[in-house]
Amino acid sequence: MNRRKFLQWSAFTAPLLAYKTTGNIEKPIVVSTWDSGMPVNAEAWKILKEGGKSLDAVEAGARYIEDEINCCVGLGGYPDRDGIVTLDACIMDENANCGAVAAVERIKHPVSLARKVMEKTPHVLLAGAGAQQFALENGFALEPAILSKDAENAYQQWLKKSEYKPVINIENKKENGPFAPPFFEDGSANHDTMGLLAIDAQGNLSGAVTTSGMAFKLHGRVGDSPIIGAGLYVDNAIGAATSSGVGEEVIRICGTHLVVEYMRNGYSSQMACKKACDRIIQRDREKAKQIQVGFLAINKQGEYGAYAIQKGFVFSVKNSKENKIVPAKYFFG
Repeated sequence: MNRRKFLQWSAFTAPLLAYKTTGNIEKPIVVSTWDSGMPVNAEAWKILKEGGKSLDAVEAGARYIEDEINCCVGLGGYPDRDGIVTLDACIMDENANCGAVAAVERIKHPVSLARKVMEKTPHVLLAGAGAQQFALENGFALEPAILSKDAENAYQQWLKKSEYKPVINIENKKENGPFAPPFFEDGSANHDTMGLLAIDAQGNLSGAVTTSGMAFKLHGRVGDSPIIGAGLYVDNAIGAATSSGVGEEVIRICGTHLVVEYMRNGYSSQMACKKACDRIIQRDREKAKQIQVGFLAINKQGEYGAYAIQKGFVFSVKNSKENKIVPAKYFFG
């Protein structure tokens, strides 16, 4: 083999060499971001173990955490800098059907609202007052416009300085517990995002994401979570991916779509997530050292993997043989 042919062969096979199978993965399976994904997975598993659809499973898991009061997901989450809680969510199934809502107020289950957008409209994304109007037209109740006790306390602390200074991985501080409010005495806080990916007994993939976004953000700010191809992407022939972290950086690289495309090119789920993180780092390495972004992916065979810019990102896994929290690999620690 001459040098030119060798280089061509190497370029073609390098992704394939990075693909690592893990044998016969037990399916159905659900994976989710953070250790708070353990009870979320348990809820999704109730549907998966009975042969139910992955779409129903991820919706059920997301609804579970939206019901938690002391959490940065749902109406119990942290407000924006005007003291208003706004929620983002999206959902996507095996046929590329998808729906999303952004900056919606006073609706308890935005993930279910996102599914209504998917199933009852020709659109993908509804936002703000229009999303709320659509919710009321479809039987959703308008919840009281009040902050949870913990969110109110955090907001009052934040108002003393009115600084936006997110803390890396604060969602995963063990002293806070899985659903405790992630804020410090100075009122500094970060976001939290619940992303779920599932494969059902029929081998079909679906995903969902729900969040209250960055704590104390500008009113109207929308991150990656409700944006298909940024916070969530599902390709039933290849795999699915979700993300958590600074959404603006994920949007800039169309992060989850990029992860799935890396898997399409033969990379393992973990390596695909790593390469997406590296895309962010290569743009501005010094900036990347100050932020957190983590990607979680699962391929069609059920192989799962994650990677993050910073140490501390973890994810949860549930199938008939596994029920565990897994620390993600990372660049900076």
